[in-house]
Amino acid sequence: MDGHGGGEHPLTRRQLDESDVRVRPGKGTRPRTKTRPAHDDAESATVVSVDRGRWGCVLDGPDRRRLVCMRARELGRTPIVVGDRVSVVGDLSGTTDTLARIVKVEERSTVLRRTADDTDPYERVVVANASQLLIVTALADPPPRTGFVERALVAAYVGGLTPVLCLTKSDLAAPDSFAAAFADLDLPVVVAGRDDPLEPVVELLRGKLSALIGHSGVGKSTLVNRLVPEAHRATGAVSGVGKGRHTSTQSVALELPGGGWVVDTPGIRSFGLAHVAADDIIDAFDDLRAAIAECPRGCTHLGPPSDPECALDSLQGHTYRRAMAARALLEAVLHSDPAPEEQPDDSV
Repeated sequence: MDGHGGGEHPLTRRQLDESDVRVRPGKGTRPRTKTRPAHDDAESATVVSVDRGRWGCVLDGPDRRRLVCMRARELGRTPIVVGDRVSVVGDLSGTTDTLARIVKVEERSTVLRRTADDTDPYERVVVANASQLLIVTALADPPPRTGFVERALVAAYVGGLTPVLCLTKSDLAAPDSFAAAFADLDLPVVVAGRDDPLEPVVELLRGKLSALIGHSGVGKSTLVNRLVPEAHRATGAVSGVGKGRHTSTQSVALELPGGGWVVDTPGIRSFGLAHVAADDIIDAFDDLRAAIAECPRGCTHLGPPSDPECALDSLQGHTYRRAMAARALLEAVLHSDPAPEEQPDDSV
């Protein structure tokens, strides 16, 4: 027995209730609102460069003010690439050391995509909203190869871009024979050798957003410097974003003196098309889309012997020739290596 005569302590006789404990809700139980800022004061802009979590943007309007932007927290990991149309808020003065915020990414009208190889499920968006793709190819030194051109054509068709074959080094070889390989696709061809007049290329690009791709050594940097003399792409221009890393490892949009933009892309070491199906390729041609609706289920559109009932074989005239050219393109892509024959470096 203790000094209290063996009885209970007075406090233990009282039943505790919820008023005796102050309960604070944990972070995970606090109600969250789905309301997001309206950003009614946001202004429209175009993304022209990307570098390590910072985006260079050009505001709409006559002064074409350039901004450095971050991605707003509410966008999460939303991918933003060169060519994207965005809404921006914050400090829009464009002065040194200011930072605006991208709060919205508009729906894309076209997308140039690639994968690392034909088995990689991860798609890399190269450029958004470009209306055309210039596939820059040298006629000699290095000799032209159809493989990369065919893959670039497929990526353009499927992504909604108009492909253009841009042939350089015409002083070393004539363009006719190589261009003839794609004649039935109605592929526009422009010759842009060092000694060729630049006006046809300028006129083709005027007022549009165009992407340029090509292997190392084909003269793409030379062409870009002729189109935008102040670009100085081969001598180490910087994007104005981040800490000034050389932009040859990133896509960058350059404004043309006569209006329009060209997106100079870095050297592409492989052009995988894992995201592309046979129907995607044929469906990209307006005059062939209706025909494949008559194909039997599971048709690969490659024709006999694997697809003896392919509807493409019933077409006639120019449409038939286009169908056979599209089939050849499909077959070439299915049986070719996505890696280019020559390893490009990052200087183009």
